[in-house]
Amino acid sequence: MPNLTFILPHWLYWGGLGLFPIAAMVIVRRQQRSGLGAGISVATAYLFWLTGGFVGIHRLYLRNWWGVIYIPLFMAILFMNVEGRAAREVFSRTHRDLQVAEFELDRAKKEQQEGKLGAVEQAATVQASMEKARAENVEADQRFGAWSTRAGWIAAVIALMLLGDAILLPSLTKRCIAREGGLRPLSNMIDPEAVLEKVSHKAPGTAIHTHITNEVDQVNGFFGEYIGYWSIIAVFVYYYEVLARYVFNSPTNWAHESMFLMFGMQYLLAGGYAFREDAHVRVDVLYVLLSDRNKVRLDLLTAVFFFLFNGVLLVTGYVFVQSAIEVGEVSMTEWGIQYWAVKIALPLGAVLILLQGCVRVFKNITYLRTKEI
Repeated sequence: MPNLTFILPHWLYWGGLGLFPIAAMVIVRRQQRSGLGAGISVATAYLFWLTGGFVGIHRLYLRNWWGVIYIPLFMAILFMNVEGRAAREVFSRTHRDLQVAEFELDRAKKEQQEGKLGAVEQAATVQASMEKARAENVEADQRFGAWSTRAGWIAAVIALMLLGDAILLPSLTKRCIAREGGLRPLSNMIDPEAVLEKVSHKAPGTAIHTHITNEVDQVNGFFGEYIGYWSIIAVFVYYYEVLARYVFNSPTNWAHESMFLMFGMQYLLAGGYAFREDAHVRVDVLYVLLSDRNKVRLDLLTAVFFFLFNGVLLVTGYVFVQSAIEVGEVSMTEWGIQYWAVKIALPLGAVLILLQGCVRVFKNITYLRTKEI
């Protein structure tokens, strides 16, 4: 099998983080406006064809059981790659042994010319070991080439099958839609937000809404939804990493780093949204025993520590970003991604959670001043 040498460009990484959530949000909004929910579609079928077609997922998605033909072919490629990798390891080992033997043979010949005792026997022994290493090296190279050729032929068969399916997918999709009855209306689907609303236990003051608080809630709601789509990017990246590592024997030097940096930024930027939804972890052994009014009073009291922490995060985050920009800081890995762009999430996340914290304090004060309570 050929090697994959693709290295994710920095512009594509940052462009994907910036544009992919927008595209996903547009698609979801359009689907919501259409009043139709999930169902069989040509676009989804082609997506499965592109990402998992080598194991027939696109046909299984369309309830076409001919897709199982792909599975044994792909398993055969995996087996042949394992055998080829073992042969390549033997080739590397014997190549090293051959180089060592050649060096020792040269030294033994020099000692033989100098008339040292036992040099002739030493040269003969080294010559025999060198010939053995050369024979094993040639055999391992041939075995590696044989396994690679077989895997290549099976990969070519899969590629031809995928090419044919690319032409047949529209008709296969129409047949599946005819059997399944098309798309399901949204009214028949479960509303995840309604489920979360039923099971959530938010603080008492969060039920108060004004124009300003609603604006801040919408800002953090947008950021929460926006960065939530980053998780989908991780699925594609790790999918590529697994495929490159175990099928093409070409592990990347950027997949893991790009994703743990992305999730770090996601963690920081989601702070305000999590605060809005009252989803942050709290030790509530005593908190749950209090009345709603006392809960609000306790929240106002502990808000002092919140603002202290958030102020430190904002100031230090700004200092980190400024330093990273001044020195042009990049990661110490081969990928060399820009760290200043990553560290911007520190002060930005602090600003978002600070805004939500101010809103929470305002809501709690309003709650206590409400005459109806």
